[in-house]
Amino acid sequence: MVQYRYSRLAPGADNIRLLRLMPHENESTGLECELFEYPLQDMRRGTHQYEALSYTWGGEEKPCSILIKGQDLDVTTNLHAALLRLRHRSLARILWVDAICIDQEHLEERGQQVRLMAMIYSKAYCVIVWLEEMTDDVKGALEYIQCAANEDLAQRSNRKTGEIVVSNLLQRQWFQRIWVLQEVAAARHVIVVCGYTEIDGYAFCLGLKAMRKSQQLSYTALPAFHSLPSLTDLIERAGLRPKHTPNLLQPYSLRIRSLAELVDMFRSRQASDPRDKVYALLGMSSNDPGTAVLQSDYNISWEELFQNLVRFVLGTGVFVKAIGPKAVIRGKGYILGQVSSVTRDDRQDVNVTLSKEILHLGDEIKWSFQATAQSIHEGDIVCILYGALKPSIIRLRKDRFSIVAIAATPLDVNNDLRWPEISESMKQFSRELLLIWDWEDSQGNLENPEEYKTLTKAFCQARAYSEGESGDYLHEATKVWNDIMILDDLGEHENADDRIREARDSYMTAFKKENSPGMLSANVVARSS
Repeated sequence: MVQYRYSRLAPGADNIRLLRLMPHENESTGLECELFEYPLQDMRRGTHQYEALSYTWGGEEKPCSILIKGQDLDVTTNLHAALLRLRHRSLARILWVDAICIDQEHLEERGQQVRLMAMIYSKAYCVIVWLEEMTDDVKGALEYIQCAANEDLAQRSNRKTGEIVVSNLLQRQWFQRIWVLQEVAAARHVIVVCGYTEIDGYAFCLGLKAMRKSQQLSYTALPAFHSLPSLTDLIERAGLRPKHTPNLLQPYSLRIRSLAELVDMFRSRQASDPRDKVYALLGMSSNDPGTAVLQSDYNISWEELFQNLVRFVLGTGVFVKAIGPKAVIRGKGYILGQVSSVTRDDRQDVNVTLSKEILHLGDEIKWSFQATAQSIHEGDIVCILYGALKPSIIRLRKDRFSIVAIAATPLDVNNDLRWPEISESMKQFSRELLLIWDWEDSQGNLENPEEYKTLTKAFCQARAYSEGESGDYLHEATKVWNDIMILDDLGEHENADDRIREARDSYMTAFKKENSPGMLSANVVARSS
């Protein structure tokens, strides 16, 4: 069979393709479809008569196919199963499905269509959340959630079984995928489907809340559940958000939170392409969605995008080097305080003891945060880099500082202080901060100790003695000494003493290397020549 070949979309900023899923009475018959172009330019219209599918690809392999104009288009097993379940016996169904309606091999089109995705999902009259086929380990989960939403205790007699199947369902891949956030946030109406069973999206959220209230569900039980409150909040409030843009010349955005906040909350979610961990959040960002350096562009590398993001959040005054999912960031900053306690459930309530340089703000400040990709812990440090608009929360490790939250933004806007002005008044107390931002590790630990050395060496190529072994020791000693100053700012004098001993040992090692017989002989030869 001939493989389907896409034709180019007609010129126009808002042209998309839609899929017409043809009906059939026989469920086992192959899927026949049509693709046609559709304009979204008429912003005065509320909904458009198509449904948008929210699902997971389920891997890169495409062993199944659908028929379009007598030609085969390969699709993943999970998408094929979803289309079979959605096919009507007698009526054609109009759908938008990313893997089919976007020519994924055409990078320019892919980037342009990704910029439209928030609008595409917001204009659909319904968003269908496909949670894969029904299996024994999740059988009855949606029905149990429906009963919980209706407070039907009689139908929830087998409580233990209900808790297990719901927990299994919530661990399915859809709940970890990053693109689903925008898809349900933009929706006018959400339907959740698993196999042949479906439930209203609002009822789904109410049911989970009821289970949590009756202690049948804990958002802290598993790491996979930590961001569930944020996801269900997006579904529950979807119909309440405005679905229009006042300026037709501006890119469409839901304007839910700042991009930095969204990154802190959701950067650990899954995407087959790491660039989508940024692009999937742009449609929800309250920042200028037209920022050129962050627009969806699949012709640039992940490392370039990552570095652009860091400078966008922290300012152009920082130096940044990205290697894979990790970035090394260096800049001048100020220590604002230290986390003294944390309580968490669906949010994080944090007490921060302020440093002596800003005691005019009080001894302590209380913040509440949404659940973040990396949880805030007692002992974490609050700092602000010079030029940044928001403070960052960092964690001291044995050999480095790791970033927990790059732009700490309290839920209570009254506690969101004028940080740029505060940092300006603290210039005399500045410290050199060398930070690691790891998007893969939710605990802030590098699995391989040598990986940190590789990162910092790649970043600090221009430091003194970069060509000699002794430079490594001197660089390490300088970094440790800077850590000592930060610990002293926090009043952690015992830890500072430990670091002083480390710095002393590092300097002694460097001195011995510099003055070893071999090094002295080399110096003599160099001078004589």
